[in-house]
Amino acid sequence: MLSNTIALGIAFCVMLLISPKGIAILHQLKFGQEVRDDGPQAHLKKQGTPTMGGILFLIAISAAILPFIKEKGVLPAYLLGLGFGIVGFIDDYLKVVKHQSEGFNPKQKMAAQIIISLLYIAYLFFYSGHTTAFLFPFLKDTEVTFGILFFPISLFIITATDTGANFTDGIDGLCSSVTAVIVFFLFMADRVLLGNAQLGALPGAVLGGLLGFLCFNAYPAKVFMGDTGSLALGGFVVAMAIQTETALYIPFFAVIYFMEVLSVILQVGYFKITHGKRIFKMAPIHHHFELLGWSETRVVTIFTTITILACFFVAFVLEIT
Repeated sequence: MLSNTIALGIAFCVMLLISPKGIAILHQLKFGQEVRDDGPQAHLKKQGTPTMGGILFLIAISAAILPFIKEKGVLPAYLLGLGFGIVGFIDDYLKVVKHQSEGFNPKQKMAAQIIISLLYIAYLFFYSGHTTAFLFPFLKDTEVTFGILFFPISLFIITATDTGANFTDGIDGLCSSVTAVIVFFLFMADRVLLGNAQLGALPGAVLGGLLGFLCFNAYPAKVFMGDTGSLALGGFVVAMAIQTETALYIPFFAVIYFMEVLSVILQVGYFKITHGKRIFKMAPIHHHFELLGWSETRVVTIFTTITILACFFVAFVLEIT
């Protein structure tokens, strides 16, 4: 636990030190957010707010992890998050510098994520000695060993979780707050319960980076994390879940990620089936609540509270099983 506390302190302090200058540099480079024309009208005032702020907390996390990089399980989980962050950086760069509103070609983006994911899974499977088992939700002392099926199952879980984190990033402080809660309650506070010796100081580093980032990302945000940050966070969270064998619990503790993805799937599917009708006013679902008149701070507060309750629930289930 000591390494996590130290890593948290380092990452938080580094964020506070580099963010003011970092945000100014992003301004100077004109890395401003391209706001969707079809998004909530209230978001139009955010046009030009610096994005790609995920670079800042990736620097902070990297600095905090460096002294503990040899701890068991740290390097593969860190590299998965970093790899996804690089994919997000390219996507953000194409959006804000090249003014390609959709960024990466979706097929190219998915291909890059799949390659990074498969390298991570292969390392766990062939070289780390990591088990191919996951705890089965709600069944006492039950693990499911997948063998070679660990590859496709893990790939699906990684892709779904990372997509969920990406969709959750759309309101000031939402993805940061939700992810910070997950990391603290599931991968730090319950370190012993969840076997986080497989994670070393990574949870502390990620939490410290997020807490520092929230000092600048909470409403009204001075900087957005962009895909650089949201894809990296999804990678860190899913790696921690896989390496603690709790990946099958992700829909329960990362319930907001799950809701965001599900809302998009339902919206797109219903739109196609009904030839133009919608279930939600707008997807992902946080925009639906905005269009119902909820303020951004209300959405963040309620979604974060839901995540806290979900994490307590999962921790309780793990404790009794």
